Amino acid sequence: MNTIEHKRVNLIDLVIEKKDGAPEGEMRFKGYGAVFGNIDSYGDVIEEGAFSKTLKEARKSGTYPAMLLQHGGWGMSAQDLMPVGVWDTLEEDQKGLASEGVLAPIQRGVEAYTLMKMKPRPAITGLSIGYIPRKFSMGTKPDEPRRKLHEVELVEISLVTFPANGKARISSVKSGMDFTEREFEQLMQDAGLSRKEARIVISQGFRHLKAMQDAGSAELDDIVAAIKHNTELLQRI
Repeated sequence: MNTIEHKRVNLIDLVIEKKDGAPEGEMRFKGYGAVFGNIDSYGDVIEEGAFSKTLKEARKSGTYPAMLLQHGGWGMSAQDLMPVGVWDTLEEDQKGLASEGVLAPIQRGVEAYTLMKMKPRPAITGLSIGYIPRKFSMGTKPDEPRRKLHEVELVEISLVTFPANGKARISSVKSGMDFTEREFEQLMQDAGLSRKEARIVISQGFRHLKAMQDAGSAELDDIVAAIKHNTELLQRI
């Protein structure tokens, strides 16, 4: 019988982005489900390439690991194991398991999204993988990791409160006005403005909106929504 193990890390370079499209906006986020070459609190090290086989099989079959909260709450009831969204991008890079997904517009998905966006700091910062170790080697010396994981079968990736790997933290949260000036300029040009006209908009309005964001203005979301709506209308002309 294969036992599912869990390994938690804090999200690296997490970007949370709420996009238009769903009734309340698409609740998209990304981070790292695992970090390579770093000894976690369990004494394990995941090696680069450990996920390659399971990711290849997922892409081929179209069946990706589940997105859960707190690994199903350990209660393992039907409600606990109900997914809160889907992972649509899972890739290995030099850092680890780069993961991107979308939370479902259900109560638990909205709650998780709200917790990840809280100020002055996110209430949830962790990702944790549920996996079956397929190939590994045990350490034989006191200064070696307990295990080196060479290949694992990825079963699920959870949002968690208490990650085991403290090396990585959230670096940014992206909402409606988290454009750089250059990105905002491009958005205006895509809407049909010249570069000179876009620069005028930036000098007269963009920096004021950014100041509103920094001040925590409640009106900002409405303004951003209006900008996006008007931009879409302009693009249809």
